[in-house]
Amino acid sequence: MACKKISLLQTARFLKRNDHFVILTHASPDGDTLGSACALAMGLQKIGKRAYVVCPDPVPKKFDYFMKKLRNRAFKYKNVIAVDIADEALLGSLKDEFGGKVNLCIDHHVSNTGYAENLFLDASASATAECVFAILKVIHAVIDDTIAAALYTGISTDTGCFKYSNVTARTFDIAGRLFAYNINAAEINRIMFDTKSKNRLEMEKLVLDTAEFHFDEKCMILSVTEEIQKKTKCSGSELEGVAAISRSVEGVLAGVTIKESEKNVFKISLRTYEPLDAANICGRLGGGGHRAAAGCTVNGSLDEVKEKILASVKQELEEANAGAYTD
Repeated sequence: MACKKISLLQTARFLKRNDHFVILTHASPDGDTLGSACALAMGLQKIGKRAYVVCPDPVPKKFDYFMKKLRNRAFKYKNVIAVDIADEALLGSLKDEFGGKVNLCIDHHVSNTGYAENLFLDASASATAECVFAILKVIHAVIDDTIAAALYTGISTDTGCFKYSNVTARTFDIAGRLFAYNINAAEINRIMFDTKSKNRLEMEKLVLDTAEFHFDEKCMILSVTEEIQKKTKCSGSELEGVAAISRSVEGVLAGVTIKESEKNVFKISLRTYEPLDAANICGRLGGGGHRAAAGCTVNGSLDEVKEKILASVKQELEEANAGAYTD
């Protein structure tokens, strides 16, 4: 299936001309994929369309404040929409049913593989929620408090509460418009960024004990092994945010978090600072993402996975700095 890149107006025309939409989120759902999907589904319902959301993994309870308000009854769909999904592999358990069937993908990842029939991609957007906000405006869907909260959640979580380099003037403009609604941004930020379970704190403590520094301490690796997950009873959505730990260490340009998802299968979350490009590093290993944040899945033992990611980090360091690094 050839992928056709379409504009905002063409995307709006597609949504206006069609109906019976199923909207897909990516596996291990975060605030952007869930907020974007929920806001889009609610917006489509407001203009008389039928739409529901499907997630390949359980939705964390912390998102109940908007997800529980979505009328989400399944029906026989005619059109498939993927939001915030750069690669079909990120569909997880949904890939068997929806692989090769996505009619429209709405995304902001420059690494999008073009797997959908139609692709609305805005790589300048800080979050897919920015794209959905624009779409809802063009199709004249009324934004209510719940839609606004969902969109704000997507933007806030994908920008690290407006701290990351992907934030633009447009990001603040849209967030300002959402503040006009009753969204309780302070509470959303508390839930998303400042609330942890005791198990999560114990998990972070054990993960910090795995810390390794490489390449003149410019690269930090944290490992979230299956043993740690079992010991602390932390998995899935409770691991969200661990990747941000390494980016706070002074002098680190590449923060690598290795999460064991099953035996000999590890998910890599990478956070980088200039002049490194996280998408380049993960792209060499079959993944992708943004310049400052990217991910990939690597098979092998933990030591083998470390060796592979370190080789890619080293290459990026040398290309970016025109120097040689030993380890």
